[in-house]
Amino acid sequence: MPQVAQHIRQVVFRKKRQSTETLRFYSQLFSLAVNVWIGVQFYRWVTYIESGATTTPIERPPGVEGWLPISALVSLRHWWHTGSINDIHPAGLIIFLVILVTAFLFKKGFCGWICPVGFISERIGDFGELLWKHRLTPPRWLDWPLRSLKYILFGLFVYAVFIAMSPEAVTRFLYTDYNIMVDVLMLRFFTDISILALIVLVVLVALSMAVRGFWCRYLCPYGALLGLAGLISPTRIRRVESSCTSCSACTIACPSRIDVEKRAEVVSDECIGCMACVDVCPARKTLEIKAISKKWSVTPRVWAFSLFFFFWGSLFAAKMWGQWQNGVPTEKYVQMMPGAKSGAYRHP
Repeated sequence: MPQVAQHIRQVVFRKKRQSTETLRFYSQLFSLAVNVWIGVQFYRWVTYIESGATTTPIERPPGVEGWLPISALVSLRHWWHTGSINDIHPAGLIIFLVILVTAFLFKKGFCGWICPVGFISERIGDFGELLWKHRLTPPRWLDWPLRSLKYILFGLFVYAVFIAMSPEAVTRFLYTDYNIMVDVLMLRFFTDISILALIVLVVLVALSMAVRGFWCRYLCPYGALLGLAGLISPTRIRRVESSCTSCSACTIACPSRIDVEKRAEVVSDECIGCMACVDVCPARKTLEIKAISKKWSVTPRVWAFSLFFFFWGSLFAAKMWGQWQNGVPTEKYVQMMPGAKSGAYRHP
């Protein structure tokens, strides 16, 4: 039986390399390149501010605010109460909303097609499988409680922002020195990383090598939110039982360890919309991407291009015609930068 499963796995991944998986790889690679460019540009901007804005001017990239999910969550609460987008890190809120809508329309497609952390996690998992040859999978009795950790973390954030904080406290937080400089503080976390933080990162990398997608599956609060949005998505992967050959190719191909072959439709908070199961199915039209109404279906390639252009097109439209630029003037950043370097700004 293990030999049969191994043969199926080889066939599956040989076919995946010739299918939508290739598109997914390049979509993730594009997103990683965009984020690396933003990171380099942001580092140059911080250096410019540290010089007292006396060197060649560098424009701050608003896209860096996509890495500030807590600030975006507080901005969402503010927007919910006031109907207006706060001018402190507005791009962060817009990116957050676009990611959320993408998850609703395309399940956890952001995790599977866009997220650079997910892409790096997958590559770490690939390296781990090269070292150990076999994927280490926690048993179900351990997998379920571990998966609940990300929901506990997400629940704590929701409680802190939407229940514990009053509307007045939300507004005060948005204008604190900490929130204004939180992007700079995030950069300094990596450029001046502590021994403890470095140990935590090394442990997470080691765990991701041993258990594929450890961070994404068990600890990412963002993934918990997008998983909930994916559960109410109008799209489903449906299986026609009458034409299913029970070859197990779909289940083996699924990176989220979903038993696709046993389900009439894939309803799971772990489905990242990668379309690997649809791609590898040998029986034509046995696995299809359909709306709940069952009136239409799309191919994996159409799904891929639709997701890609919806996400990046929405951000491009927001940048061109929406509230995108941060309202903090350069002079204020110059004034506040010494405090960021000395560690004066603490979370309220």
